[in-house]
Amino acid sequence: MFRLEHVDLGDVTVRVRHGGSGSPVVLLHGHPRTHTTWHAVARRLGEDFSVVTPDLRGYGESTLPPDEPDHAQSSKRAMAGDVVRLMDHLGHDRFAVVGHDRGALVAFRTAMDHPEAVSRLVVMDGLPLVEHLERTDERFARTWWHWWFLGQTEQPAERVICADPDAWYRTPDPAAMGEENHADVWRALRNPAVVHGMCEDYRAGLGIDRAHDEADRAAGRQVRCPMLLLQAARDDIDIHGDPVAIWRPWTAGGLEHRLIGSGHHQAEEAPDEVSAALRDFLS
Repeated sequence: MFRLEHVDLGDVTVRVRHGGSGSPVVLLHGHPRTHTTWHAVARRLGEDFSVVTPDLRGYGESTLPPDEPDHAQSSKRAMAGDVVRLMDHLGHDRFAVVGHDRGALVAFRTAMDHPEAVSRLVVMDGLPLVEHLERTDERFARTWWHWWFLGQTEQPAERVICADPDAWYRTPDPAAMGEENHADVWRALRNPAVVHGMCEDYRAGLGIDRAHDEADRAAGRQVRCPMLLLQAARDDIDIHGDPVAIWRPWTAGGLEHRLIGSGHHQAEEAPDEVSAALRDFLS
């Protein structure tokens, strides 16, 4: 049985669904999803684990503090702090963290900033932000153009998106996504506050998040726990080359790699395969 609640963490209120029993694991969604993207995986993992699935701050029904000049309110460091405080509220002082897409950046930052709290790290289709930005070329800018559109501030993207979110966003139909997931995502995408929160996530990614990565690398800090990279076979996280080779200098606790037979949204497209991979690694 999973419970849905809103938890006041001080500067933000986080919507979270949690349940199951066993070792704790937190599942972090990416853009432009909410925690409901994990619906099929969470049910499967709940048989063996205590599963926690929050909305990231600014996404879904989680709130966002007022904007700061450097977008620090949407930094992955701030989001990682939310994860640790939420898990502490739920009675978990040490846990595994799994992140997909933008959630992968938060999961990575949680492991870097709070090594005492993170037992295992799973990154799904993600790299440290600095590794993307230092490799930016014409192909990356053309293919991942939304990073620059959402992240710039001269002509804020919110006005364009909110004018017609149904034309801007595309998702699979309810049968493919799951009806509750589909409805929840679309409620969020039609909410101007959520659109702003998502843009602020990308703005932080182009500035303060990169600075945090650069500082860690300069200081020689690495992920100290075991890490698993789940790579979608029909996605392009290898746009810069072998993602395992890019991740390896960042890891000190061991790095495993596994291909998932899906497109980008692994948890929705291949829940059985993702659940099996997570269960094997987390056990």
